[in-house]
Amino acid sequence: MSDQLARLLAIMARLRDPETGCEWDVAQNFSTIAPYTIEEAYEVADAIERDDMADLRGELGDLLLQVVFHARMAEEAGYFAFEDVARAIADKMEARHPHIFSDEGGTMDGKRWEDIKAMERAETGATSAMDGVAKALPALLRSEKLQKRAARVGFEWDDVQGPRDKLLEELQELDEAGENEKLLEAGDVLFAAVNIVRRYGVDAEQALKASNAKFERRFRMMEELAEADGVDFAALSLDEQEAYWQRAKRTLG
Repeated sequence: MSDQLARLLAIMARLRDPETGCEWDVAQNFSTIAPYTIEEAYEVADAIERDDMADLRGELGDLLLQVVFHARMAEEAGYFAFEDVARAIADKMEARHPHIFSDEGGTMDGKRWEDIKAMERAETGATSAMDGVAKALPALLRSEKLQKRAARVGFEWDDVQGPRDKLLEELQELDEAGENEKLLEAGDVLFAAVNIVRRYGVDAEQALKASNAKFERRFRMMEELAEADGVDFAALSLDEQEAYWQRAKRTLG
């Protein structure tokens, strides 16, 4: 173990000491720390997207702290320790890459990868193709993973026309839904849209992220153009705002 990792583990042990530790750290549990873990993972992704390597170094440290925090709480409860976490992931990586860490040879294609993961799920007692898809995933990402799991066992349209027709069906059902039904019907629309995007080989989460960014850029540009014209954008009619939208599109390309 490196000196700095040992130092970090010792710091966490000190912070969690019930007699001399930090009151806030001592009061935490897995549930209260979980939101911070998710937040730090997103901040890592944000630093990568901004290509900010200095920030990435710090954010990776913050994420590592979350692993250390959870492992320390688990050790205190007698479940496992940080070393067990490291051993488990090392074992998993070796098992998932038999073409590298064993004498099986060959290459890692999609079918071989899925066979290995299916074997892992079976070893944990999984009985459904849906088992193991984390409920805490962002809804858009989880819907894509659920659809991929279903497709592995043949529950999949032959081509993209199937999900396209399904989307139209779900839109019609949303139009006709009562007030108490709108939430689920709206969810069905989104689920169907994800299915279409997936069939085109596009990552739905990344696609929506890109569209969000594009919309924000154009909207900010509309506001800037209106301000430059001495106009209150919010006071304009929809048709007038649309004219600024078209100008923003032409300006930004």
